[in-house]
Amino acid sequence: MSEREQQEAVAAVERAMVAIRRSQSRRSLGRLAPPDGGPAVDPTLFGVLDTVEDRDGACSVTDVATALGVDQPRASRLVMRAVDEGWVARAADPADARRTLLGLTRAGREQVDRTHRFRRQVFARAMEGWPDADRTEFARLVTAFVASLGRVAGGADGAPGRS
Repeated sequence: MSEREQQEAVAAVERAMVAIRRSQSRRSLGRLAPPDGGPAVDPTLFGVLDTVEDRDGACSVTDVATALGVDQPRASRLVMRAVDEGWVARAADPADARRTLLGLTRAGREQVDRTHRFRRQVFARAMEGWPDADRTEFARLVTAFVASLGRVAGGADGAPGRS
């Protein structure tokens, strides 16, 4: 592949990533009603749930702020909204009583599972008609790309912040 073709490929990836980011906006996701008729979750708030799920019991507000790329006060407000919804519970850290750890409640786990199912249905619809080999290859490539991007961008968990 020539240098020009490589540059064009990178430019195509950049354009695709911008398009993905735009398609994941609150407004666009809000237009996609969950098939079970339940209310859609604010994607920003779901970022809190994603982060707490990823940290599996060892998550702090600071971890949420870092994962979402927001400041501590904004993360605290988002966590409080998730607590108010009944999706996240706070508990004292047994190793450091000054620190609060976050965990998913039963309702939070149900919301996470429901939202994962919904997003997977959307992605499956987007790939309808793709040959199985293309789906598999795309999954491999996009997963590798996200891991590499996380390393380049300095993500603590190998992935750039979720949204």
